[in-house]
Amino acid sequence: MALEPGDSPGLLLWHATLRWQRGIAAALAPLGLTHVQFVLLACTWWLNEQGGHPNQQAVARQAGTDVKMTSQVLRTLTDKGLIEREVDPADTRAKRLRVTAAGAALAPRAIEAVEAVDTAFFGGVPRADVLAVLRPLANPEDIEDGRTAG
Repeated sequence: MALEPGDSPGLLLWHATLRWQRGIAAALAPLGLTHVQFVLLACTWWLNEQGGHPNQQAVARQAGTDVKMTSQVLRTLTDKGLIEREVDPADTRAKRLRVTAAGAALAPRAIEAVEAVDTAFFGGVPRADVLAVLRPLANPEDIEDGRTAG
């Protein structure tokens, strides 16, 4: 028996993801952020809030993003004045990342905007059920303590 397109989990996930991403993009546009910029800003902010002084590899690991792409986007966030790169005293070749005052003001607003999209998008399904389905589908090694930023 052949599957109908509406019976394909992969196709349904694709369509749901596209719809969700459109909502995220619309919520972040007034804040001047793309989705990936938001994720990297939010991850850096969260790691800083936890007392960390992450380098780009730590931010990429937290975000689940490619290190080279992360470097390019962090450069953009630096150019926007939202993140600063500091020399790591333990390794002068490495750069630690710190959210600037402007970035620290923007990150919680952006997280709130994204959370509003998530609430509206997933609103018909209890949050615990959504998390129970999505957590095993995500790469668990990339999610520290079952939490993600943003």
